[in-house]
Amino acid sequence: MKAKNGWVLLIVLAALLAGCVRPGPTAEPWMLPPVQSGQSVQQPTPFQPVLTFLPPTRAPGTPIQSPTPDPPRTLPTLRPNEELYIVQPSDTLGIIAQRFGVDINTLSEVNKIENPNLLNVGQSLIIPAPDPQAAGSAFKILPDSELVYGPASALFDVDVFIQTQGGYLANYEEKVDDLPTRGADIVKRIAYEYSVNPRLLLAVLEYQSGWVTSANIDPNADDFPMGYADGNRAGLYRQLAWAANSLNYGYYLWRVNGLASVVLPDGSVVPLDATINAGTAGIQYFMSRFYNRAAWDAAVGENGLYGVYTRFFGYPYDLAVEPLFPVGLSQPAMQLPLEPGQVWSFTGGPHGGWGDGAAWAAIDFAPPGEGLGCVQSDAWVTAVADGLIVRSGNGAVILDLDGDGLEQTGWTVLYLHIETRDRVPAGTLVKAGDRIGHPSCEGGYSNGTHVHIARRYNGEWVPADGGLPFNLEGWISQGTGIEYNGMLIRNGQVVEAWDRRVDANQISR
Repeated sequence: MKAKNGWVLLIVLAALLAGCVRPGPTAEPWMLPPVQSGQSVQQPTPFQPVLTFLPPTRAPGTPIQSPTPDPPRTLPTLRPNEELYIVQPSDTLGIIAQRFGVDINTLSEVNKIENPNLLNVGQSLIIPAPDPQAAGSAFKILPDSELVYGPASALFDVDVFIQTQGGYLANYEEKVDDLPTRGADIVKRIAYEYSVNPRLLLAVLEYQSGWVTSANIDPNADDFPMGYADGNRAGLYRQLAWAANSLNYGYYLWRVNGLASVVLPDGSVVPLDATINAGTAGIQYFMSRFYNRAAWDAAVGENGLYGVYTRFFGYPYDLAVEPLFPVGLSQPAMQLPLEPGQVWSFTGGPHGGWGDGAAWAAIDFAPPGEGLGCVQSDAWVTAVADGLIVRSGNGAVILDLDGDGLEQTGWTVLYLHIETRDRVPAGTLVKAGDRIGHPSCEGGYSNGTHVHIARRYNGEWVPADGGLPFNLEGWISQGTGIEYNGMLIRNGQVVEAWDRRVDANQISR
């Protein structure tokens, strides 16, 4: 949303909770069964379709071949000099520090900022020049498809694995949304919300705290199992949410050549090796939040997280699905998520698909009406394409466009902030234009009734304005480089994103 000048309050918790298939070579294309839209159907068995996505199993005794380096990326060069930066709408001190590769505490000290949670739009900040160390490891830890909630994760039984390990996690329970929730269900929920592989979440949890295999965890000291000692992040759900968001942050920045270095807790800057992959970059960034150089080198080396992962799940590249985006991939036909004749407001250009660490995969629309804030709306959000509803709850609806019943494969569309009332149930086949539910503030963080839609392909968030921009009946999404700002453009007509109802953001079918 385009914001006006004023004070920007940085509420980290809100930011992290905010939301705001590749067919295998022998896979048969999926087609809707001959049933009426809106009819509930028995979902397909979730194991058979995904088998066509996996590489052949390596024969016992076959030597493991180390993954080859990626082609070197052209990364931003580290700044040789101090420079001046003017705070923009949606900026936070943490975002600015990450963007420029400096430590947030150093940034606060240099600019004499007493409250790092409060910045003034238009404020001038001195950005000190980084003092880089030797480049980071070129060791590739995981394939990209093992960081995202991708095809191979559909074969993984989280419950069985946790129980067989017999650690503290097996009997852990906490309240999530005021409901008692088992540790396994927390892992699964974070995996599908943030679209991060549950295998990776479990390996990271084990590396950071030993929760997966050790039963000797002090129950009075279990608030921060990821090691991120923030009072707003107490408990497994919030710790895993923070971890998934951080993994995504490194992954998707690397995807767009936007991550040249990591900043360690002591303020030292480590340039990243240009031949690593996005999955490795996500892990290297995550570990930089905790460890100084020697410990960071260990964490991202062969005996670090990689060692835990291989002990749990075997050689990670045996599960690689590469590339996640096949050459020539195109978006299926999609339409605006509103009923004909209804005039909605385009309120959010490209921003995070889930949390602020994911790709800027989402755009937002607010329904007609004069009400402000979180008001009930009788307007209908509609299906952008034919498909199967594979998940519905907690304000979210997932539309699976290939209909195999798996949100880890192929094209899926996330609808967020869908009200419980009249929400389409899981297992329903829908046609483009069928009703999904009413927009609301349910699910995640929202300061006003709207719908947030985002796309994934093979579990990876697809940027709303990248090489495969949203195309909704010819309306093409275009960003400006500032989160929430953007436009929808069709045949020379421009609709601009604003965080209110104005003539410039009105759109209809």
